[in-house]
Amino acid sequence: MMKILLVVDVQNDFVTGSLGTAEAQAIIPAVKEKIKQRREASSPVIFTRDTHGEDYLDTPEGKKLPVPHCIYGTKGWELVDGLSEDDCILDKKTFGMADIYNKITDHIDGAEIESIEIIGLCTDICVITNALIIKTSAPDVPVIVDPAACAGVTPATHEAALKVMQMCQIDIKRGE
Repeated sequence: MMKILLVVDVQNDFVTGSLGTAEAQAIIPAVKEKIKQRREASSPVIFTRDTHGEDYLDTPEGKKLPVPHCIYGTKGWELVDGLSEDDCILDKKTFGMADIYNKITDHIDGAEIESIEIIGLCTDICVITNALIIKTSAPDVPVIVDPAACAGVTPATHEAALKVMQMCQIDIKRGE
């Protein structure tokens, strides 16, 4: 049985770039520590990376969020320094990846999953979307979110997303 750590969109544009926040910057030590612990336990660490093209502003998402970010190949698109080694990185074109659970199981060659813990950015957009997709795809697999290693667009929407996820039977790991 494997414990998976899914690190969602901890990219430069969401931390210090065009959509960066002080809250996102503040979670980086916790994210790095969580990754270190999982590597020491020989648990898989999988990253997602928000990925857009130069035409982002012409896309449906770009029309509602007209801030170019995570443009493929740019510094803002890259994961924050010191996070990924030879880990699996899944590029996604929107908030959630419809087949994310299948991509995770493909990466671990179909091994049995004990749990999937999710950390990263933004709690109220990409973390919640992927958590709900995974929970829907694999209702018997515990999905855990660590709020100390997540940040939302605002502290209020971070907390709102955590409440919604908890209502959908996602375990919110507080103070551990």
